[in-house]
Amino acid sequence: MRTFLATLLFVCAVLSMTPATAFEIDQPLDDPALEQRARDLSRSFRCLVCQNQSIFDSDASLAIDLRRVVRERIVAGDSDAQVEQFLVARYGDYVLLKPPLKPKTYLLWFGPLLIGALAVMGVFAYFRGQRARAATPAPLSADERARLDALLEDESDT
Repeated sequence: MRTFLATLLFVCAVLSMTPATAFEIDQPLDDPALEQRARDLSRSFRCLVCQNQSIFDSDASLAIDLRRVVRERIVAGDSDAQVEQFLVARYGDYVLLKPPLKPKTYLLWFGPLLIGALAVMGVFAYFRGQRARAATPAPLSADERARLDALLEDESDT
């Protein structure tokens, strides 16, 4: 009887440790078409931890959770647009690897171009200033002028 209770307790403990979600980590869906949709959608969302990886490519725990959410929403019957709206509503346009072009995302789209243009203008301004300083030498002081005249006079005597 003790062995039976110990075994039952052990089985209950092991079963309580399994996650209560419908999907294991990256457990493929039974329908290959739905699984392909889930994979394609996962490639279009940014991992918020890794930032330049899709949730499909990332091993971060948040990416795993987002992949699970995508699969759950697809199984629930959501379209691709509904899954996208669901994630954008929670994480903003930044979750999309290709955010839409709208006033709220202008900085995402044009920020790198603006920074690059400012850097190029800064480099041109720096080199223009260097060239201007090198082209116009500073005038000689009175002592330097007197020394130069003395050297030229000594040279003409010989």
